[in-house]
Amino acid sequence: MKKVKKAIITDAGFASRYLPITKTIPKAMVPIGAKPVMQLCVEECVEAGIEEIIIVATPNTKSKEIYEDYFHNKSDNVRTLLEKQGKLDRFKPVEQVLSFPKITVIEQDPSLPYGNGSPIVSAKEFVKDEEAFVVLYSDDLILGQGDAKILIDSYEKNPEAKAVIAAQEMPEDVWHKYGMIALKDNGTLSHIVEKPKTPDLSPSNLTSYGRYLLTPEVFDYLLPSNTGLDGELWTVDAITELAKHGDVIVTKSSGEWITTGDPKNYFLAHLKYVLTKTDYADDVRKFIAEN
Repeated sequence: MKKVKKAIITDAGFASRYLPITKTIPKAMVPIGAKPVMQLCVEECVEAGIEEIIIVATPNTKSKEIYEDYFHNKSDNVRTLLEKQGKLDRFKPVEQVLSFPKITVIEQDPSLPYGNGSPIVSAKEFVKDEEAFVVLYSDDLILGQGDAKILIDSYEKNPEAKAVIAAQEMPEDVWHKYGMIALKDNGTLSHIVEKPKTPDLSPSNLTSYGRYLLTPEVFDYLLPSNTGLDGELWTVDAITELAKHGDVIVTKSSGEWITTGDPKNYFLAHLKYVLTKTDYADDVRKFIAEN
């Protein structure tokens, strides 16, 4: 079995719930702590040993230019200034960004239908000859061990699998917001019910979210003509088709999935990150207690 070497990170959307800030910067460049969301996704890939990352940016915007500048600009002027000020240690976070594995930024094909599957199709040429590849939606963050490594580890144990998807148990009151997982008797994926309108329509309490390991066979089903709910091109529809032709492994996350998909959940995700990942967490707790 070949090593899983590539990952696709999607950020192809106009993020209208975040306007006006997203008219200037892509949503995945809003900060969580001192890092943009996109960097945290890249770090998850690095942790998993990924060698090349393809970021799919929103077309007809400055997103591609912004990502390329962030991950590739050496910022020599900033380094020179900090050196003169005797603050060169502050440049270390920039050096970390510049040390990441190969990052290629592309734009989503604007001719494709709306949907979370279209960014993956846009990156097909980069991964079609791979044994398998990882997909991360930048809306979704994992606190703790990243899912990318867990997906790859699971695939190495099940090399005949058509795909591996991450799952997390969620309370009943949010099932209508997500893709809910139905399992076969052998514990592999049967299908995914996207946004069930009532709890009784959900096949389980397991939620699927934006962490997948896919084989190139997915492109046999992830076709522009195969739109589903609301006329969108859904990745989970293609994964469900894969499950009809072989095993799709469902692996529970050992971390905690949090979403930044809208301003409210972004704030809660940011707060959770600050309270668990920063050296000023106690100061934030004190401020909250006093106010």
